[in-house]
Amino acid sequence: MTQAYWCVLIAALLPYVFTGLAKIGGRRYNNYSPREFLEKQEGYRKRAHWTQLNSFEAFPAFAAAVIIAHLVGGDQATINLYAMAFIGFRILYGVLYLANLAALRTLAWMGGLACVILLFTVGA
Repeated sequence: MTQAYWCVLIAALLPYVFTGLAKIGGRRYNNYSPREFLEKQEGYRKRAHWTQLNSFEAFPAFAAAVIIAHLVGGDQATINLYAMAFIGFRILYGVLYLANLAALRTLAWMGGLACVILLFTVGA
C-alpha cells in the first residue's frame, strides 16, 4: 500500500481526534444526544467540533483525488508528497482552529485544498 493510501486512512480517522477533543472534559458527555451535546460546547471544544465537521467535508475530495491520481498513473513520489502535505495542512488547520487563529486557519485550509487540486492534476 502506498504512503498516499495510508494518508487516506489518516484523513478518514482525523475527524475523530477532533471530536474526542470536543467531548473530553467540560460538561458531562451525553451519548443519548451527542450532536446536541457538541453544539452546546463552548470555546476550544466548540471549535474542535467545527474542525471535526470540516474534516469530514474535506475527506471525500481528498480520497477521490488520491485514488484518481493512482488510476491515471501519476508519479508515485509526487502523489505521496501531495497526500502527506494534505495531512500536514489538515493537522495545522485543526491546531489553528483550536487556537482561534482564523486568518492562519484559512491559509492552512487553502493549502489542503491546493493539495487536492494538485492530486487531481498529477497525471495530466
